[in-house]
Amino acid sequence: METCSVLSRAYAEPMAGTAPTAPGWLLIEHPGPWAAKALRGSRGLDPEAGAELERRAAAAGFRATLIRTPGRTVPAPGGRRTVFLAWTAPGGSWLRRFTVGSLDELLALDYAALAGPAEPALGRPYDDPLLLVCTNGKRDRCCATAGRPLAEALAARLPGDVWEATHLGGHRFAPTAVVLPDGYVYGRLDADSAAAALDAARAGAMLLEDCRGRATWSRPAQAAELAVREEILEYGADVLQVAEPDAHGGDAWTVRVDHADGRTWTVEVTAHAEEPERPESCGKGLENPLSMRPRLVSPAL
Repeated sequence: METCSVLSRAYAEPMAGTAPTAPGWLLIEHPGPWAAKALRGSRGLDPEAGAELERRAAAAGFRATLIRTPGRTVPAPGGRRTVFLAWTAPGGSWLRRFTVGSLDELLALDYAALAGPAEPALGRPYDDPLLLVCTNGKRDRCCATAGRPLAEALAARLPGDVWEATHLGGHRFAPTAVVLPDGYVYGRLDADSAAAALDAARAGAMLLEDCRGRATWSRPAQAAELAVREEILEYGADVLQVAEPDAHGGDAWTVRVDHADGRTWTVEVTAHAEEPERPESCGKGLENPLSMRPRLVSPAL
């Protein structure tokens, strides 16, 4: 049977509005091996502590994710773990780095107080953007077969800027990656397009091609933002703000998108069940994945 990513690409499934919704990210170094439910089942981690850490982080808007340097399968010397804390809101994005000796130190943190957009004093600011490539084959084999070769190729090309990650969602768009701290998520990448996304982030920009959306926003808001960007060919990462979508039932939304220069757009977004049925992830049954279909209904004001 063909894999989920092969089928998604073959059916040209739209990617806009498929990024995970996560304004904040908590990245914890753990070389592996990784389990499908990484923080709850990976060797060397206490499952109860991992589950509690996920819960506390999520309550404050942080997505807890395990990371490792590409190809690394042994613990770091001295038992210390590198940890990154990121916030993705436009105009309030930041990235902090620190180390811990155990999950207990992370459980002691007040994540509500650390949530952005104000940047906390924890650790040190990390000024370069990071690219996280999903490579967890226990979660989905496409992330291993497509993600790991990409991460290894990029690590040789961009040492220190690339990490493997346990789960970014959207396995069928593998290889998939997120750039932090801006939070733009990309799919169907190769080494050149992934490097270009990282280069754009260094310049305060994003790439429209292969973009799934900014994790700061909900799925309808992600699609609306990308629709405006495509309309005006806007690449500046922080020039657009997206209001909370106004829902009409469970499958339609009206979304306002504001530009830093004062222009405003109204976008109608509808959820569309893609045909034919296909697995959204390898090992799952056949489904009709929902895509977000945006339509600009008013020009800039």
